[in-house]
Amino acid sequence: MLKHTNVSTARAWNSWFDRPGEMVFLPLGLRVTPLLYSSRLRQCIKLEPRSDTLRLGRHSIDGSLIEFEADLAGTTLAFATTKPNPFAFRSTWSTKTSAEWGLRFWVNIAISAEDGTQASFDPSQNITLLKSGDRFTAIATEHPPAQVTGHATLDDLCQDYQTNGYFSRDSRATTAPVLALRFNLEMMRSGSYAAAVADSAPRAIAAAKAALTAQQPIPDATTPHAESLSAIRDIVGWNTIWDATNNRPYTAVTRIWNLGTYAVWHNDQTYAALLSGLFDTELARENLATTLSAATPQGNFACISTSRDTWVDRSQPPLGSLIAWQLYQRSGERSILEQCYPAMARNQLWWREMRDPDGTGLISCGTSDVGEALYKGTAFGARNETGMDNSATHDEAIYDPETRSLSTWDLGLNCVVALDAEMLALIAEALGHTDEAAEFDALATSHRALIQTHLWDETRQIFANRQRHGEFVRSISPTSFYPLLCNAATPEQTAHLLRHLADPTTFAGKYPLPNATRDDPAFADNVYWRGRIWPNVNYLVWLALRRTGHYPEASLLAEQSLNLFLQNWRTHRIAAENYNATTGEAMDQGDTDPFYIWAGLLPLMAVSELVDIDPWHGLTLTNTAQPTQCGPMVSAFGQLSVSIENATLTATLNARPALSISFPGTLTGLQLHPNRLTTTLHRVNAAGQIILHRRTTDAPLAAHLNGEVIRATPVSGGFAFDVTPDNQGAKLDVIFPQ
Repeated sequence: MLKHTNVSTARAWNSWFDRPGEMVFLPLGLRVTPLLYSSRLRQCIKLEPRSDTLRLGRHSIDGSLIEFEADLAGTTLAFATTKPNPFAFRSTWSTKTSAEWGLRFWVNIAISAEDGTQASFDPSQNITLLKSGDRFTAIATEHPPAQVTGHATLDDLCQDYQTNGYFSRDSRATTAPVLALRFNLEMMRSGSYAAAVADSAPRAIAAAKAALTAQQPIPDATTPHAESLSAIRDIVGWNTIWDATNNRPYTAVTRIWNLGTYAVWHNDQTYAALLSGLFDTELARENLATTLSAATPQGNFACISTSRDTWVDRSQPPLGSLIAWQLYQRSGERSILEQCYPAMARNQLWWREMRDPDGTGLISCGTSDVGEALYKGTAFGARNETGMDNSATHDEAIYDPETRSLSTWDLGLNCVVALDAEMLALIAEALGHTDEAAEFDALATSHRALIQTHLWDETRQIFANRQRHGEFVRSISPTSFYPLLCNAATPEQTAHLLRHLADPTTFAGKYPLPNATRDDPAFADNVYWRGRIWPNVNYLVWLALRRTGHYPEASLLAEQSLNLFLQNWRTHRIAAENYNATTGEAMDQGDTDPFYIWAGLLPLMAVSELVDIDPWHGLTLTNTAQPTQCGPMVSAFGQLSVSIENATLTATLNARPALSISFPGTLTGLQLHPNRLTTTLHRVNAAGQIILHRRTTDAPLAAHLNGEVIRATPVSGGFAFDVTPDNQGAKLDVIFPQ
């Protein structure tokens, strides 16, 4: 009988649970788990990242490629898994370094099922077999194990080693709930094992044996853009797990934290949807569903929801609509908007009803009198609504029990609420809710005006948090640039913001953007939001700079953010929750998770400098004329890859060339339908051509540039259209026969 049927077949075998090296066939609850034993330490480990030394390598979304290294007592092994088809996998181990005699170091492959189904080992075939309902799973190994032992649980297997060592036959068995195939590094410094699911035992056995010869993994491309995209894939892949409590797959903030059987932060989960959407629309939709599941009867989304507590009294900045809109643009799936709009629209109205104690139209953080959550009714609980819990921008905020809110207007939160209204207007319009679109657009417009006038500190010439009945707070953070994100800043205000952005005494430097300015006493604390760099903040400021047309500043921030990420990623495979703003180190203090989902936003900026789904301009390609490659990734037009060679950018869809750009510049609003292309030209720095690659020689029915007819020149494999710097802002529209 199938146990879990709400994942696609392609993802069924994967590393779903707490042990990253454990392959689980989710529909049947079958587990194949590597464990290590060192006689030197007399220690058996189950390869759990909270307690054991692991270096997480590559991880595709569907589990077709998984790599990691494990260290025990100075001996390091490399593991790699591939899937020749959705119903089978092959794993290998190889010894990288040895710190004790191989006879005393053991690799164990444990086979079990969630429901306790007995596994049986047949020494004559070197096959382990399990029967689950009408289905069979066979496990084959390259070499026969030195010994096979039986146990009730994995813990019993480890206890057997710790009690009896490796030099014991007492637990030998051929049938047990947990069968351990034991190999030592003296006899097998490397080895492989494979598993396959089929509808008969002979078929399963044959498939498992065939999988043992599966192809070795292919190295990733090494250009900065390809490396960035691969890093995002790996962060999403490793953090995508199975929530057994709610019977759902989702991408966790990190698979390392021990916060119960599941843990969902509202904002973090929306970023998980954004990042997973590059590779798998189904997973992005699942992450959005996880986000939406935290909607409360009051209208807000719970700040966090775990198996131990749910913070329904407070929320987090409503960025979900921005990300839903981006995912819609990326995938072309209107159903994503239909999935999100009702709850997100209610959430927008909740902010205005529940977090505007003076009726000014500006928002203060709070904690409502609902639920029984930890920190409810406290200043710290109210701070949680910004997501920047211990930020120095809150130091002067006083909690008012009567209004259940902080005394300040929070700049960042107000900008995101205004942006949320703008995004909801776009979503409502796309769904045909014209009246609601106009209402949300009016809310966004009025909110921008309030931010522009009430949260601008003319003395310091910067946006800042402000006491509702008094002065501006002293400390500022990168949220000072968020008015650019919601389009609230005037040109004069923007000029001052760019000056602050470039000031090395505040935000600039080798490692931007610190979440307390470098001249703020809080910067020296280097604890969480007091002085450290946060990937989600850098991403939003980068997006703000792009929105307002400040591309050089955005590109510099993207480059510096990528360098910060790669400094920790290339050597240690660390994708950190936050970073030191002086040294760029991630793990220099203990309040940083080493493999956090939103770390992927740092390389995302680099990818998006080449190929982006811009919330306001749609699919965007930029030819920098520098050699690179990146892809594939999801687009509304097919699997999209981009490369630049000989100063020409080429975009392929489903591995076929679709478009080439021979000039340095940017195409925005790109629509690449089979018989029509539309796009707008920007930052065209030299004359060149746009080439549309075609499988037929049929000439275009029509070709216009800003409404003027232009000539289509036949070239090998397509048609070319001339472009010059005079065409800045021009719209190209080409129609081919059906």
